[in-house]
Amino acid sequence: MSHTLNLKELCHECVSIAREASNAILTIYDAGFNISKKEDKSPLTDADLASHDIILARLTELTPDIPVLSEESSKPSFEERSSWETYWLVDPLDGTREFIKRNGEFTVNIALIHQHKSILGVINVPVLDVDYYAWQDGGSFKSEQKNAAVKITVKKLGELPFTVAGSRSHGSKMMQNYMARLGEVKILSMGSSLKFCLVAEGRADLYPRLGPTSEWDTAAAHCIIIEAGGYLTKTDMSPLEYNTKDSLLNPFFFVFGDNSRDWSQYLDETTSEQ
Repeated sequence: MSHTLNLKELCHECVSIAREASNAILTIYDAGFNISKKEDKSPLTDADLASHDIILARLTELTPDIPVLSEESSKPSFEERSSWETYWLVDPLDGTREFIKRNGEFTVNIALIHQHKSILGVINVPVLDVDYYAWQDGGSFKSEQKNAAVKITVKKLGELPFTVAGSRSHGSKMMQNYMARLGEVKILSMGSSLKFCLVAEGRADLYPRLGPTSEWDTAAAHCIIIEAGGYLTKTDMSPLEYNTKDSLLNPFFFVFGDNSRDWSQYLDETTSEQ
């Protein structure tokens, strides 16, 4: 199906959709919002739902034949999902905890998955009015304040210290051990899918994720990383894929710009995927 889709055109449409969702999020961000808890105890706000409703409606108009799986939608069984060759995978508000903390580090993520791979990715950063986007074989781009987009690329490894993108809201013993084994590192703390963007635009060398994430957390950024010349792999350095199993949780993973180093060598022997 991907061969019959105009990915460049679809990508630009998705940038507009993400911006529309972003405006709705900012309206709620400025006005105040209700916070509830989902079944998994993660927070949910009015902004997550407003963004979800807009994206779902727009994508359904844009491609009526392509199913949409959003973090805030009901989850179809794997039996049903496994028949999807192509589908939209959406995180309407990635970084809800950052949204609640009001630190601006949250994003809108829209991806198109085809045959288990991310072939289109759009990330909008509402507070900064920045778009990152990419489509298969089209390159990776960044637009600030709706100005002309510039192409972004990962960087080659330079001298030490490595620059590592880390999370503001997640830190574990396993992660501390991994960072210690890396040696001298400079850490850039950032919430949500912005950590991937730091690698994609060459501001960070590595983003190791040794903790739980879901497929909608990585999908949009995945295409942006690949098209910027980088990599997103499982901890055994094999590619991360989508919609291959019943669970929507990802294994632990690495995001990096330069594959001249085996990032798995710094793992503790006891580290295992969840």
